[in-house]
Amino acid sequence: MGSPAPPVPMDRVTEALFRVRGQDPQDLEALVGRILGYIHFVLPDPPVSRRATLRACLPNDDVDRTLAVKGVQDLVLVNRPFPLALDLPVALFSMPALTRLYLGFFKFPDTAGLPRTVSFPNLRELGLCTVVIFSPDMDFVLARSPALEILCIQANLFTERLRIVSLRCVQVIAATDLDILVAYVPHLERLIVWSVLANKSSSLRIKIAPAPALSILGYLEPEFYTLEVGNTVIKAETRASPTTMVPTVKILGLKVRFGICNDVKLLPAFLRCFPAVERLHIESKKTAEPTGKLNLEFWKDAGAIECVQSHIKLMIFHNFHGDQSELSFLHFILENAPMLTKLVIVYPKRTFTSVTEANSKLEPLFAAKWASTCCSLLLSEGAYAEGKEPLELQSFKRGSNFSVRDPFAFIVRA
Repeated sequence: MGSPAPPVPMDRVTEALFRVRGQDPQDLEALVGRILGYIHFVLPDPPVSRRATLRACLPNDDVDRTLAVKGVQDLVLVNRPFPLALDLPVALFSMPALTRLYLGFFKFPDTAGLPRTVSFPNLRELGLCTVVIFSPDMDFVLARSPALEILCIQANLFTERLRIVSLRCVQVIAATDLDILVAYVPHLERLIVWSVLANKSSSLRIKIAPAPALSILGYLEPEFYTLEVGNTVIKAETRASPTTMVPTVKILGLKVRFGICNDVKLLPAFLRCFPAVERLHIESKKTAEPTGKLNLEFWKDAGAIECVQSHIKLMIFHNFHGDQSELSFLHFILENAPMLTKLVIVYPKRTFTSVTEANSKLEPLFAAKWASTCCSLLLSEGAYAEGKEPLELQSFKRGSNFSVRDPFAFIVRA
């Protein structure tokens, strides 16, 4: 009988995530399968070129020698599976032909000790999946990748600040304690934070300076993120002005706890920052300790919101629970959005006992005086119970595929 596998070293956040999903974080073989399967899934299509080969490197292999092959353009390198502190092979920094690089479960070296001549002159796409890399080292990589357009990060271990200066698409999954600083970035089109792994003491910030091409932004979460536009921190009482607006954003995603008054009070201020939004995605988040529910009077007193009154054509409302605060917001949208042509409401699987019960929750909306004369309303049950959605729904593939107009516009029906 063989010896039992040693414990798998794992940070507490990741271990907790596995346990919440009913998975044993110490099941080594299953863990390896999940890691490799997930990394394969998040790779944009096609995962590698037709000329690429797949090779597994064993612990005693000379990985540097393997990577010394000339002319490699697409590389996926995963430390299978631990220790997480394993340094990246030195040869990686001598591969100037790389155009796409995805790394998983490695530790980035201290770039202060690397030659100043190190660069990735042709690197267009970089993915870091649970890679230990500190903020100065991230700055080093970005500064020496002049052709980089797409940056994908899954779990920003020890990267506390991400300064975006010359990218086209940035995506983050499972963000923790991260400041995202958008300086003047003339080509940035998409900034997507698919999910956050944080606690009540976490401090996260998104600061947007002029970004003339930014058209897709989400998901903003008032629970976790402080939003800054220019030099202004957006608060519930912030008044709209040219210095607090990002007029280029057309597609916006927000995750809101409608049972928390402070979250809801921030929602009008956030919406005013993006006056030209045409497609609005709202995800309602349940909370174990609601602090009250704001009714329709709150929204009547909120004042004018330009994107609602002049631009929104589509709204998808995910995780509808039938709560009064959700209905008040939907009522406000229907009464004030004359350009709205479709409202899609999706409720989690088994939220209601029947379709009849689900339909009955929407009855108050039909008592409203709809501002649009050509708006359709679609109610649909989602395929997953709340909190049971697979990680694969957070998709680097969809987010970095520029032929997909709206990466948030997907509904997995029951």
